[in-house]
Amino acid sequence: MSVSVTQAIRGSFFDLTSTVTTPEQLPQCARYIEDGLLLLDGGNIVSLQTWQEGRHQLADERMVTDYRGKLIIPGFVDTHIHYPQTEMIGAFGEQLLEWLQQYTFPVESQYHCPQHAAKMSSFFLQQLLSNGTTTALVFGTVHPQSVEALFSAAETLNMRLIAGKVMMDRNAPDTLTETPEQSYQQTRELIERWHNRGRLSYALTPRFAPTSSPELLARVCQLKKEYPDIWLHTHLSENPQEVAWVKALFPDHEGYLDVYHQYQLTGRRSVFAHCLHLEDKEWDCLHHTDSAVAFCPTSNLFLGSGLFNLKTCWKKRVRLGIGTDVGAGTTFNMLKTLGEAYKVGQLQHYKLAACEAFYHATLGGAQALDLHDRIGNFMPGKEADFVVLDPMVSALQRMRYASSGDIWEKLFVLMTLGDDRNIASTWVNGQCRWSLNHEEQAA
Repeated sequence: MSVSVTQAIRGSFFDLTSTVTTPEQLPQCARYIEDGLLLLDGGNIVSLQTWQEGRHQLADERMVTDYRGKLIIPGFVDTHIHYPQTEMIGAFGEQLLEWLQQYTFPVESQYHCPQHAAKMSSFFLQQLLSNGTTTALVFGTVHPQSVEALFSAAETLNMRLIAGKVMMDRNAPDTLTETPEQSYQQTRELIERWHNRGRLSYALTPRFAPTSSPELLARVCQLKKEYPDIWLHTHLSENPQEVAWVKALFPDHEGYLDVYHQYQLTGRRSVFAHCLHLEDKEWDCLHHTDSAVAFCPTSNLFLGSGLFNLKTCWKKRVRLGIGTDVGAGTTFNMLKTLGEAYKVGQLQHYKLAACEAFYHATLGGAQALDLHDRIGNFMPGKEADFVVLDPMVSALQRMRYASSGDIWEKLFVLMTLGDDRNIASTWVNGQCRWSLNHEEQAA
């Protein structure tokens, strides 16, 4: 039977073929093909086979893009990141609430300007692509212009992106607050224009409970009912002082998560970033509502917020993805982020194996975003988003990679020693959208 093939990619491939409920299931779902052939039909995957099995389906072997010596994996999925905070990454000396006042709010106040938003959107997306990230769940600012610019830039790349404008009406500078009615109207207009447009989707984005009045949360709830296939993206239990503040602001609620839950903001497409200081009943609520969490190791460490408990997340069967959380997070690079996640686990006597780490950054992250039917591995029919990794870009990496005994050790070395230099190229919907060779030529 003939198949339509428009592109063919040769190299070594690694992916996870199905979602799991325990980390012990992961090795059985892992697939490594040392000499493989990925066949594409436009922006979709036709098949992944060994070179010997697949080459007979090629009309001409000259159509093959040859990445032998490289490792090809599904594109990284970043489940929590703030694009306006790109320009304040690495801001010194504060924990969450002071950090917001001193650094975040002043930077975000610039995004009323469409030209500034467009410039930073382009820079931000290039940072994602140059670090192998092909899908992201993104915070804008309170300004509609910030989201318009980001979606416009992502649309030209045919990139899968979920984003939304921040919704907040209190406990922030006057220049960054809005009325609940303004927030509802502006958000609704953005949803109508951008949600499900190509590979773009919209996320309702109340910043966090302290900047949300009951009236605003009611409006968020109203929008969620009006658009039942929409996403919800916010913060939850990042910092002990924040948790105490929420309890003071919402004394009639049982806890932080209960604020969102009582406004019907939990659910299958609700993603809560951080979740460091949850009570047991809050974990149970996340599980029963099929909500997801974003683990953001570099920002949690940088702001001194706390350590995420991966073991509890598995035990409670809550869906999880990895977030870089730029700009509190200190890197766009998922390899470096996974290396920090390993250290967070070590501090709690949890051994984060490479197989699990790469699952969270690819198919697990896709599942957290309810996109695992479209992205996250190389199964037939999935969208062709992938990253080509060069595992040996330094003398140290070459030495360590050569002494690695199997694919598990090689992946672990890559996530502990790797960085943006290891990204050889990034493919989005079947097209190469970033390449190190092009960067070198431009330089």
